[in-house]
Amino acid sequence: MPVRIVQSKQNGRLKELRRALAHPGPHPGSRPGRDQRGLAGIEGLNLLEEALRAGLRIACVFAAQGFERLLESLPLPPETEILLVPRELLDSALITETPQPIAALVELPDWTWAHLLGGHRNLAPLVVVLAGLQDPGNLGTILRSAEAFGAHGVISLPGTVSAWNPKTVRASAGSVFRIPLLTVSAEDCFMRLRESGVKIFATTVRAAEPADLVNLVGPVALLIGNEGNGVPDDLAAQADAAITIPCPGPVESLNAAIAVSVLLYEASRQRAGNTTQVHCGKPLTR
Repeated sequence: MPVRIVQSKQNGRLKELRRALAHPGPHPGSRPGRDQRGLAGIEGLNLLEEALRAGLRIACVFAAQGFERLLESLPLPPETEILLVPRELLDSALITETPQPIAALVELPDWTWAHLLGGHRNLAPLVVVLAGLQDPGNLGTILRSAEAFGAHGVISLPGTVSAWNPKTVRASAGSVFRIPLLTVSAEDCFMRLRESGVKIFATTVRAAEPADLVNLVGPVALLIGNEGNGVPDDLAAQADAAITIPCPGPVESLNAAIAVSVLLYEASRQRAGNTTQVHCGKPLTR
């Protein structure tokens, strides 16, 4: 593996890392992995290990000088570029309050519609559609729950925070590397779902069917809106029906990530009773 020592903050790869962390993710319609927009910045040894397990190409690894030993056990391909950087120089490129001594540039997965709608474990497609979700922690949790409960993938509409936001990546605990995710326009999204016979359920707190009374075994998309305003009216009008989670307690609504997790669990529960069992198989926290 080529190893270089970097002493200048003007190094091209360090600039790439800063840019990837500050302006993460591809734009709608871009082809991940084909240009600069296809590189994501990640921080920490754990996330680097998760990216390697997911089979992502690691374009470059940054290690603070004195911490090279952390890379010794990693199955890095011979072509991976490794830069040894003074700790203060690497810290200046990272955005966490307590920077870690390892970072990397990874190539984003090249997901397609076939990954989301092509069938999985003999089950009909189950996807989550995010419309204007703003909190990166919520998005990371949703990605983690989507993978845990057997969803086929997640669709990100304009206005939704990037899945490659560093906070999202950390909150997903590596699921962002594995769960299929597309960033597309609303028009493309609804056209593709209709063509595939997917029934779209808009989530709301009133005038909707309780989740446990809705058939979630067939091809289903769950449309989730902004944390404060919910699903926009123009998008809700595109849905086939509305779904809600009954809450007997004196709470008006649930956190977006919690609501999605509950709905995905309900879909998983119904599907487990109908055909091949789908379950998390792991603790929900770690």
